[in-house]
Amino acid sequence: MSEIKTDKLTGVGTAGSILVTGEGNSTTTNLQQGLAKVWCAFNGQGTIAIRDSFNTASLTDNGTGAHTVNYTSAFATVEYAVTTSHQENQVNCCYVGPTVSSVRVDSRNDAGTYFDITHKTAVAHGDLA
Repeated sequence: MSEIKTDKLTGVGTAGSILVTGEGNSTTTNLQQGLAKVWCAFNGQGTIAIRDSFNTASLTDNGTGAHTVNYTSAFATVEYAVTTSHQENQVNCCYVGPTVSSVRVDSRNDAGTYFDITHKTAVAHGDLA
């Protein structure tokens, strides 16, 4: 087994682009494109608080069941992917109207009523500005 230790990887042809060969040598993946650019795990019930995060500047309480994750570094466009999750039964968690600098994360029950939940998470993938 080989082991490589380094503090920095830089592409030869393009400094910000490193390609990784996939299984079976049939495809390549751009390493930077596959990394999460933002993630935020937070308490969305009572006094809201960020539990842990990456590239998250702050969290805004928009009222019952509605929170906005504000980014430290913005995305290039609003065409990025967001995944949300929660740890409550019978509550739907979704994102609404992302901007280049934030995303709103809502929690609603099956009847569509906004609902505060303790554990919420948002993860975003895309190109930073």
